[in-house]
Amino acid sequence: MQSKTIFRRPTPEELTSAHGKTVPDLIAPNLKVLFCGINPGLYSGATALHFARPGNRFWPALYAAGFTNRLLHPSERDELLAAGYGITAIVRRATATAAELDDDEYRAGRIALERKVKKYKPRWVAVLGLGAYRTGFDRPRAKAGRQEERIGEAGLWVLPNPSGLNANHQLPQLTEMFRELRIASG
Repeated sequence: MQSKTIFRRPTPEELTSAHGKTVPDLIAPNLKVLFCGINPGLYSGATALHFARPGNRFWPALYAAGFTNRLLHPSERDELLAAGYGITAIVRRATATAAELDDDEYRAGRIALERKVKKYKPRWVAVLGLGAYRTGFDRPRAKAGRQEERIGEAGLWVLPNPSGLNANHQLPQLTEMFRELRIASG
């Protein structure tokens, strides 16, 4: 029988104090895909869970695209890792919005990401945020999807930010874009 993690929503005080906190990477050697978010939001900072805010479409898009066989809760991250998928962020510190980040943080995050990829050797890296990718990787005209460049041996894919704050892409469109990566990643 599978045990269910008990999850408690953070209080307003916990959300306020989460500013600047970090969320540990969910990473292991030889992953199929290492998903790389922009940075943790305050909800993720308070819970120490990636893409934890209700309304974030990361977990639903993963499931609908076929990465997982059921919808996982952010607290079930170990199941995602066991399936061969990990999560990191370009910028480690939690903020209320990505607008609080500066270009130098994105560039430094790219360098840290490159080090992680060389150490852990995922097959694919999926950056979840077109603006973050354009800035951090100095690719101002980049489009979402498979990129020509690689990070070490890993293929590189760019997907829209799945945050509920990003209204440019709805769940069906996100799902299709995630599905393209799942098919390419095997």
